[in-house]
Amino acid sequence: MYPCVRESYLKNGYKSDKTKRGSDKFVRVSWEKAYDLIANELKRVYKDHGSDAVFGGSYGWFCVGSLNNPQALVGRMLGIAGGYTSRTCTYSTHAIRQITPYITGTDESTAPVTVYPVIIENSECIVFWGADPINTNQIAWGVPDHQSYMYMKELKEAAKKRNIKFYIIDPVYNNTGLYFGAEHIQIRPTTDVALMLGIANYLYTENLYDKDFVHKYTIGFDEFEKYLVGESEDMVAKTPEWASKICGVDANVIKMLAKEFVSKRTMLMGGWGTQRAHHGEQPNWMMITLASMIGQVGLPGGGYGMSYHYSDGGVPMPAAASGNALSEKPINGSVGAVADTENVAASPGLSGISINSKMDGPWKQRKINVIPVSRIVECLENPGKEYNFDGKAYKYPEIKMAYWAGGNPFHHHQDRNRMVKAWQKLDTFVVNECFWTATARMADIVLPATTEQERNDISKSHSNSYIFAMKQAVKPAGEAMDDFDIFVNILRRFGANEVLAFTEGKTKMEWVEAFYAESYDKAIKSGVKMLPFKEFWEKGFVKFETPESAKKFVKHAKFRQNPVINRLGTPSGKIEIFSKKIAGYNYKECKGHPMWFEPMEWLGSKVAKEFPLNLVSPHPKYRLHSQLNNTWLRDLEEVEGREPIWMHPKDAAKRGIQNGDIVRVFNKRGQVLAGAVVTEAVMQGVVRMQEGAWYDPAEPGKVGTLCRHGDVNVLIPDVGTSELAQGNQATALVEIEKFKGEVPDIGIFKAPKIKGV
Repeated sequence: MYPCVRESYLKNGYKSDKTKRGSDKFVRVSWEKAYDLIANELKRVYKDHGSDAVFGGSYGWFCVGSLNNPQALVGRMLGIAGGYTSRTCTYSTHAIRQITPYITGTDESTAPVTVYPVIIENSECIVFWGADPINTNQIAWGVPDHQSYMYMKELKEAAKKRNIKFYIIDPVYNNTGLYFGAEHIQIRPTTDVALMLGIANYLYTENLYDKDFVHKYTIGFDEFEKYLVGESEDMVAKTPEWASKICGVDANVIKMLAKEFVSKRTMLMGGWGTQRAHHGEQPNWMMITLASMIGQVGLPGGGYGMSYHYSDGGVPMPAAASGNALSEKPINGSVGAVADTENVAASPGLSGISINSKMDGPWKQRKINVIPVSRIVECLENPGKEYNFDGKAYKYPEIKMAYWAGGNPFHHHQDRNRMVKAWQKLDTFVVNECFWTATARMADIVLPATTEQERNDISKSHSNSYIFAMKQAVKPAGEAMDDFDIFVNILRRFGANEVLAFTEGKTKMEWVEAFYAESYDKAIKSGVKMLPFKEFWEKGFVKFETPESAKKFVKHAKFRQNPVINRLGTPSGKIEIFSKKIAGYNYKECKGHPMWFEPMEWLGSKVAKEFPLNLVSPHPKYRLHSQLNNTWLRDLEEVEGREPIWMHPKDAAKRGIQNGDIVRVFNKRGQVLAGAVVTEAVMQGVVRMQEGAWYDPAEPGKVGTLCRHGDVNVLIPDVGTSELAQGNQATALVEIEKFKGEVPDIGIFKAPKIKGV
């Protein structure tokens, strides 16, 4: 773990040969040398090209911690140094978080959902639609406390007593389906909207939908109704038979689902997988429309929710401690304490480091440019190009330098070969990293950063039930340094005022104490008991109780009780099945109401003649995206050291592939090796390969080379969902063949060649 610089960059700086990124040797340098190189390059780019030419929109899941959040810290440093271009949205929720505020007035990806105790008691039919909470709730944005598994166990037990029916609508029979013994509705990837439309059409034509709910709580159904029965747009009625031809679900099954949904108290649990697709705005819009037609929104155990699969979604949480003083009377003269009172079951939350300094200076006047996070490659390729996003027109800046900290874009971005080529347009690429990831190997300057185990910090659970002391467990490896210290030392090259603006005069431990003190003060004023910092740090955590009222929460219950007083945050105050605002944007691929748009690649497209298998790329079971892929956990799933790919027996037999064979998966975007797993858990015509395997190019830096390990994003297209969200995709059409010749060794888990070590 040492600061390293790409050899040709060390010799020639920003004029070096960019095509050598990934293949060049690295040279060990001192920290001082590395800081000088970075600071001087930042100053050059600011002077010659302006602040927009520096991209500091780091993105990724590393790490928990209120202080050592690399993404916030890199933005804070660059904002103080001279400005930068950042990003908006996430690869996880790009489409859903852009579309749903138009429909219900809130970002449904993180909006509260009906809690499990209510579902356990009231739901009669539960639909996991593109969701796998048994798998994905292992992780959380923050510290996972895994309460959802306790509730899912209770739900499973309740299902036996109350005969709760479970459905899983997915091309793959996933872990959640197995756990609950759910009936599997096999659906072709990216055709969920067609299935929903088929159900909706049947409800409408058979007069089974809830007219009263639609009339009272929604707006725009008249416009949608015309489309549903074939009186607008394509002039085709969206019957179950029409839907069946697209989604592959039998028309009689579609009718059965429609009748099932309205005859039982039904909860639609939507995942985020359906929105990571071409026209990914449509599935969530259509699911809310379908839930409205079923008419159970706001009823206990009914309606919809779109975050049950994420960070303990559905778990009752402590209420927010507002900080409003219950009493100003001190106890024993101690400032901030309150008079004796029954403790309130609430959580004060926990703040973290901001990208913005509170100190006065020129950085206060700087306006940060932003681009949609998944459009970074398009931005590099097309500086100055005008693009549409969320109702407005923008222009891509010309990026000359990028600084990444706490992320792995050469994992999470799509169309790897296109990305490799686009990255060659950068003059300089700097990375703070703990490991030699594919991203680090593509950098010009690599700075070794500490892991969570090597530093002190503070964090909380996503459920707000805990605040945790994150105590340093081991000394930093080699010369690794905290991201906080790295950025302080870069700013020393800019001036004392810049350093002060970054630190605000606090040491790292003082920042940790300050975050806790803010929560403590809010808690005490709200009547919530918390330990003083020293006691908290010694104990390691503080727990907040969940009030009984939180265990009765029903999504949209108040809205249903009185839609006038409790109006939604939409222009109409209602669920907007038709949005005048979106219609006014005049986008060709996202109109005024939910619709079926044919994806660029799906089993019904012309591309399927050459590449007849539809690849899906769900979240992995034994890692967090690409994290932990460089550990022994690989052995639990990999096939001969390759990422597994699930194939239906008939698809495998047609290609002469057997279980355990090494195969080449390819399309026009690229090629990867994978290990065949022949199973009926995946529907015929579909193959499954988890995202997150480390990119391992046979010829590093060369566009089109074979990935020896199985990075699925080599194969996924990098095309925005539509002009509304400009989100990312997670499916592709591919072909598979048994690999011929000697299987190459894996190289990504071996350190690159470094001079001076």
